[in-house]
Amino acid sequence: MKKKPTVRKSQTTKTKSGLDRQLLVSPASLRWDCPMKCLKFKTTDDIRVRDKDADDLSCNIVGQRRAVEALSLGIEIGTTGYNIFVTGPVGTGRTTTVKQLLEQARTRKRVLDDKCYVNNFKDPDQPRLIRLPPGHGRRFLKQMSDFVEYIITNIPLQFESDSYQHSRSEIVDLFKERGSAKVRDFEKKVAAEGFALVQTAPFVKPELAPIIEKQPAKIESLAVLVEEGKISPERAEEVKLKYRELSDELTAIFKEIRDYERRAREALQELDHRIAKPVVEERLGDISKDYPQPKVREYLEEVFNSVLSRLDAFRQKPQDRTEAKPEADPYLEYRVNVLVDNTTTEGAPVVFETNPNYKNLFGAIERVMDRSGQWRTDFTKIKAGSVLRADGGFLVLNALDVVLEPGVWPALKRTLRNRSHEISAVDPYLSLFAASALKPEKVAIDLKVIMIGDPYVYQILAAYDEDFRKIFKVRADFDWVMACSDDSIRQYGRVVKVLCDKEKLLPFDRRGVRRIVEHGMRIAGRRGKLSTRFNIIGDVLKEASYWAHKQGWKTVSEEHVEQAIAKRRDRVRLLEEKLQENIDQGTIYIDVKGRKTGQVNGLAVYDLGEHSFGKPSRITAKTGVGSAGIINIEREAQLSGPTHDKGIYILSGYLRHKFAQDQPLVMSASITFEQSYGGIDGDSASSTEVYALLSDLSGIPLRQDIAVTGSVNQNGEVQPIGGVNHKIEGFFATCKAKGLTGSQGVMIPYTNLGDLMLDSDVVEAVKKDRFHIWAVKTIDQGIEILTGVPAGAPNRKGEYPTDSVNGRVKARLVELVDLYKNFAGDRDIDAKKKDQKRKPGLKKK
Repeated sequence: MKKKPTVRKSQTTKTKSGLDRQLLVSPASLRWDCPMKCLKFKTTDDIRVRDKDADDLSCNIVGQRRAVEALSLGIEIGTTGYNIFVTGPVGTGRTTTVKQLLEQARTRKRVLDDKCYVNNFKDPDQPRLIRLPPGHGRRFLKQMSDFVEYIITNIPLQFESDSYQHSRSEIVDLFKERGSAKVRDFEKKVAAEGFALVQTAPFVKPELAPIIEKQPAKIESLAVLVEEGKISPERAEEVKLKYRELSDELTAIFKEIRDYERRAREALQELDHRIAKPVVEERLGDISKDYPQPKVREYLEEVFNSVLSRLDAFRQKPQDRTEAKPEADPYLEYRVNVLVDNTTTEGAPVVFETNPNYKNLFGAIERVMDRSGQWRTDFTKIKAGSVLRADGGFLVLNALDVVLEPGVWPALKRTLRNRSHEISAVDPYLSLFAASALKPEKVAIDLKVIMIGDPYVYQILAAYDEDFRKIFKVRADFDWVMACSDDSIRQYGRVVKVLCDKEKLLPFDRRGVRRIVEHGMRIAGRRGKLSTRFNIIGDVLKEASYWAHKQGWKTVSEEHVEQAIAKRRDRVRLLEEKLQENIDQGTIYIDVKGRKTGQVNGLAVYDLGEHSFGKPSRITAKTGVGSAGIINIEREAQLSGPTHDKGIYILSGYLRHKFAQDQPLVMSASITFEQSYGGIDGDSASSTEVYALLSDLSGIPLRQDIAVTGSVNQNGEVQPIGGVNHKIEGFFATCKAKGLTGSQGVMIPYTNLGDLMLDSDVVEAVKKDRFHIWAVKTIDQGIEILTGVPAGAPNRKGEYPTDSVNGRVKARLVELVDLYKNFAGDRDIDAKKKDQKRKPGLKKK
C-alpha cells in the first residue's frame, strides 16, 4: 500500500534552478489515497460479522497481535508471578481487549468457594476462616441464625417442664436436707454443752455463744462476767476450751455443707446439660451433616460446648424479657460473617476496581461507637475488598491509581508475593484511630492481577522496585499504529461496522469509510501506518453520523467525515487563530516574500494535548569578530531545552567539520528565535539555524518565501523531524492569508517524505503550482535552494569555488581569523608598551 515518493521534473517556473526542480515533491507524494478496491461494499450494513467472529478481537481491536498474545499467555498460565502489566497510549483498546479476553477466560471452569469468618472461642481476637462451596456460605449463615433462634426458644421450654422442675427440686431438697441434718445434730450437741448457735447476719455462718444465766453471751465478755462474779474463773476456762472445740467442729460442718452446695450446683449443672444437650446436639448434628469440612465440624463442636457452658443466657423466653433491647447482639459469637458469596458467580470472577483505595481493595474491620462513647468491633464487622471478591479469577486495576493511593502498592505487592491476604484494621488515611486487637486468619488466594498504565509508570516501578518484575512477569504493550495493508483496511471497515452497531450510528458508505481510513493514517503520522487509537476514530464516527443525521442523510459519506474532522479542529484551534491574527496584523514578524541575509523562516509545532498545529517563526543569526563561538540566546535566557541545546552543539560540530580543517574556527555568532518568549525544545530547527549562519557569513540573502525544517548532524545530513504535516500546513496558512505568490513553499528532510499526509487544500495548491515542497538530503542542497547560488564542492586541496556559498563562507571565516589575529596582536603590543612604562629600568635590546 506504500507508494514510492516521487519528485516533479517540470511544472516549475523559469526562475527555478535544476536542483530546485529536481528536489520538488510531486503532488502524488503529498497524500495517500485509500484504494477503493479494499472496500467491497456499498455501506457498512453490507458488512457481515459472523457469529463465530463475535469473540474475535479483530472485530474491535486490530493491529495488536503482540499485546493480545502476551495477554493470552498471562491469563492462561497459572504459575506464580505471571501477573500482567498492560502498557500503551490511551485509546489503543487496552481496556476493551482485556475485557474481551477475560470474558473468554471466565467461561473456563474454576474452583470457587464462599469465604466466612466465625468466632474463635479459644481466642476471640483471632476469628477463624471457613471456606465452603459456592452458595453454602449463605446457607451456613441461615442455619446458624436458625440455630440461635431455635435454642433461645426451646431451651427455656425444657427448663420449664415438670420433669425438669421435679428433678431440680429433688436435687435441691436432697442436699438441703443433708445440710440441715448436720446442723440439727450439731445444735443438739451444742445445747448439751451449754452453748447456743446465734445467727448474726443472713447467709453467714452462725456464731457459738455460751449460755450464762440462761442468756447467750459473747465469748469476749467472759472476763467481765468473772469480775462481776457471775461466773468463776475455772468455769470461764472450761467454757473457752469447749468453745474452741465446738468452733472447730462448726467449721468442719459448714465446710461439709459448702461441699454439699457445690455438689448440688454440679448436680444441677449436670441436670441442665442433660436437659439441654439433646436440643443443642440434635440441631447441630443436622447442620454438621451438610458440611464434611473438618473446620466446620470443629467449629460446631466449639459452639456445642459454648452453649452448654452458658445455659443461663438461654433460660428466659425471648417474649418474657422486659429489659431494654441490648445494644450488642447477646448471641453474636454464634453468628456467621459471609465475606464472599459466590452463589451467582459463573466461571472465574472478574473485578474491575475503578477506585482502588486501601479499603476497597483489601477490605476493612469496621468499628461502631456504643452508648458509652467507646469504639468496639467484632468478627462480624470484617468486610471483604476486591482482592477477596476476585479470588480464583482476575482483578483489573489502573496502575497510576494504585501507585498514588497511600499504602496500596506495598500491600498489593505483599499479597501477590505471598499469595495470601490478611484483612487489617489499619487504614492509611486514619492510621492514628485504626487500632484494633482483631487479627483474622489469613486467606490463601489464587488471584491474577492485571494493571493498566502507561510505559512511564512501568519503567518507574521496574527501575525502583526490585520485587516488581518478580510479580509482574508479563508485559502486554499496545502499539499506537499498525501496518497499512489491504487486510488492515478491510479490518478498519469491520471496526466501523462494529462501532456503528454498538453506538446506533448511521451506516457509512464506501467513501465515508475511505476517509476514515485516511484519517487513521493522518493520526498515525507515518505513510504506511494506520492509527490504532480507536477512541479518536470512534469520536469522529459519532460526530460524522450526527452531521449526516442533522442534514437528513440516511448514510454517512465523505463530506460528513470531513465536516466532523473540521468541526473537531475548529473547537480547539482558538490559540492557532490568535497566533495567525498576530501574523496577519504584523504583530509577529513573518516575511513570505523577498530575500534577507541571516534570516530564515523556521517551523514550530504547538502541542496543546488535544490539538497540534504548526506556525512559522523567524530565526536570525548574526556573526562578527571574536572567539565566543555560537551563542544560543535561548539558552542564555534559560528558555532552551536540552534537545535544542544539543542541536546547537551539533551545528557547531558541522561548521568545524566543514570549514575548520586547516584553520581555527574563530568567530562570535548569535542565534535566536525572534519574538519567542516561551520555552523552546527540540532540534528540528538546527538545519534552519545553519542556513541563517551560512547566509550571514557569506552575505548571500535567503528566500523568505520558503520555510525550513529539519535537524542536522555533524556530517551536514538533514535528518527527519516530527510534525511535518502540521508544519507544512502552518506555513501554507500563513502564505494563504498574506497571499499566495506561486513561489512559496516548505523545505523538509527527504526522509520525511513517507510521513506526508497533507490536507487536500495544500495538495490542490501544489497541483496548481501555487505552493511547493522541496525534500533535501543535505545542507548543501538546502542552501542552494534558499540562495539560488551553488553550494560549492571542495577540490582536491579542500578549496571551494570562490563564487559558491561555501567559498564565500570560507573566505569570511579566514577574514575573521585575520581580523582577530590583528586585533589580538595589537592588544599584545599595547600590553607590552604598558608593561614597559611600569618598568622604566628595563632597556630594550
